[in-house]
Amino acid sequence: MSADRSVSTEPSPAASRFRPGKIIAIHLNFISRAEQRGRHPMHPSYFFKPSSSIGASGGTVERPAGTELLAYEGEVALVIGTRARRVPIADAWNHVRAVTAANDFGLYDLRANDKGSNVRSKGRDGYTPLGPDLIDARTVDPAGLRVRTWVNGELAQQDGTDRLLFPCAQLISDLSQHFTLEPEDVILIGTPAGSSVVVPGDVVEVEVDAPATAGAPSSGRLITTVVEGTDEFDPQLGSGPSVDDVQRAEAWGSREAAGLAVETRTPALGDELRRKLLAAPVAGLSQQLRKRGLNNVSIDGVSALAPGTKLVGTARTLRFVPNREDLFAAHGGGYNAQKKAFDAVAPGEVIVIEARGETGSGTLGDILALRAKTRGAAGVVTDGGVRDRDAVATIGLPVFAAGAHPAVLGRRHVPWDFDLTIACGGATVQPGDVIVGDGDGVIVIPPALAEEVADAALEQEIQDGWVAEQVAAGHPVEELFPPNAEWKQRFTQWRENQ
Repeated sequence: MSADRSVSTEPSPAASRFRPGKIIAIHLNFISRAEQRGRHPMHPSYFFKPSSSIGASGGTVERPAGTELLAYEGEVALVIGTRARRVPIADAWNHVRAVTAANDFGLYDLRANDKGSNVRSKGRDGYTPLGPDLIDARTVDPAGLRVRTWVNGELAQQDGTDRLLFPCAQLISDLSQHFTLEPEDVILIGTPAGSSVVVPGDVVEVEVDAPATAGAPSSGRLITTVVEGTDEFDPQLGSGPSVDDVQRAEAWGSREAAGLAVETRTPALGDELRRKLLAAPVAGLSQQLRKRGLNNVSIDGVSALAPGTKLVGTARTLRFVPNREDLFAAHGGGYNAQKKAFDAVAPGEVIVIEARGETGSGTLGDILALRAKTRGAAGVVTDGGVRDRDAVATIGLPVFAAGAHPAVLGRRHVPWDFDLTIACGGATVQPGDVIVGDGDGVIVIPPALAEEVADAALEQEIQDGWVAEQVAAGHPVEELFPPNAEWKQRFTQWRENQ
């Protein structure tokens, strides 16, 4: 890379010869990106990119034939200057020689089957352009860097390294405890919000600078033009491009940007209604629903993993179909419907799983339960089995299941789809239905009736408590349980005096 910060329209010979031994990238690091994705990792996670993916300013990047979701990600690249092995955080920045701009291009069409490794989706030739110039790391504050991205001249990304989940020094120190960082290795520290899809003909520019540093050192603009590829993938060699609306929304940045219908979600329960439902027993709520003609609202055959569990939330549904080998091969691996549902669950929601009462396989385990807990889910209800039962029970997430089983879901189930009307334990459940569970079982309450039946159930609890006091005082249950007109009058008088 040259020392001159002027922008060239031709690939820099120095940049094109730059070949780090390792390129390590972080999945999610900027707070703005985490908020956009709705995921806030507790620790950094990484993937490798091959050195053959390096490109230079003024070059091109190919969108392969038959694909649609090529996305840019403007990033800060750290270039290691001296060997780093088990370095403390306080010393980590001393091992960085330079900082420059990078564009971590990714092809979402190939992302699903690589399960986070991004080998094919981000490893193609030219998918990591760097440059054009280096900023001396000794002259800048690692928390004072700025990255900006323009698409066809319009600013698309802008953020600073003071808004990272995991600071630069932490990344270097963490990676160095696992393997040696060698001179010329590159670390990509993540992209901010604003990443989106580009098409052939688009021009993407990325610049890293330190605006608060004397002289405002800059990498210059890293310029890449998107071109259309002509070679198609051979389906006999491996899985080919595959996209769905989830991938489109993530590649574009949102459903709106992708031109998809905006999801309408039932609002979460209000604090007061949630309080009432937590206080109301399932038996009492069930009684009130029966009084209103709703008898088929019980999710049968499920019980809480941890005794004394109370569950209240709105339904987020997931459906499994019976296992069929060819269908599991197409839908069971990668970023399947099960993982999508657990990644998408919102605070206060209950993941309700249709497993057809089949308990000969797990429908979730400790990792997915932890994911739901981290997302703020209210709980999980499945009429199938739970794997890692004891571990799931200790996570603190309310889980109601039909049993435990050590096998993974592929033994009996194919994860098929989510956010649709399902059948769980003999009850119909729609997204947004109110789910309440306790030691007596789990019931489904239509949202429009939730407040009414909660109030009625709590009032009935007061009456039942009064009746219990009368029985304890020696009165016979005849004409008292349920109370006849005389006893009702006595209760009414007592209630008025409270």
